[in-house]
Amino acid sequence: MKIRNIAVGFFVVCVTFVGGMAVMAWWKGLSIRETVELGEGVIATKTTRHSIADRTAAILAKKPQLRSVAKSAGGKLRILVFKNERSVEVHAPGWKVPRIYPMTAFSGTLGPKLREGDGQIPEGIYGIGYLNPNSSYYLSLKVTYPNASDRARAKADGRTNLGGDIMIHGKAVTIGCVPVGDDAIEDIFYLASAVDIKNVSVVIAPYDMRKGRKPELERSPLKWYPDLCREIDIALCGAAKL
Repeated sequence: MKIRNIAVGFFVVCVTFVGGMAVMAWWKGLSIRETVELGEGVIATKTTRHSIADRTAAILAKKPQLRSVAKSAGGKLRILVFKNERSVEVHAPGWKVPRIYPMTAFSGTLGPKLREGDGQIPEGIYGIGYLNPNSSYYLSLKVTYPNASDRARAKADGRTNLGGDIMIHGKAVTIGCVPVGDDAIEDIFYLASAVDIKNVSVVIAPYDMRKGRKPELERSPLKWYPDLCREIDIALCGAAKL
């Protein structure tokens, strides 16, 4: 009887978990592959807990060259995200040429994030709030969206519930975040930890404005959007001088 109760309990837990994942997949519009990846990440996160030190040590054991990349004391790390090009460009101490990583998934369209659930990747100038060594998407860095400018523009528009939890992370699934795959997120995670997150800046742009402005990619009914694009352009020009 005891064995039977244990078996029934295990079956109920499994059905509840699968059902919960199915509901989440439906709500977020995930494919079967994306749902499987999400489930694997949840299981891994709940069964194994890692510290940032654990993760960075494991990364360094695989990629010892990263130590010299981050060795500059007080070094700065700049992460440039280009939505149109679907790429992430990382400027780090020790790299003469920035590394470019493709985004492994994409959601939304060009243009800023306005509210929770719109699927948009935000656009603007941000920092990193914290590092998550136990992300459901392997490793992640929390982008500081919404920032003061996002909140001010939302207040002027009368918008509330701006959303949050925007991450740069591994794997190949996203709803408003910036996925770069597991190999690339190891580089970014280690370097962000090595230079300290207060020295990390993130610019998320609709497209790479360093190659010339494209008015057709900046069209928007939002009156303040041209100002935001100018701010992003200035930030990108500063990064280009590195």
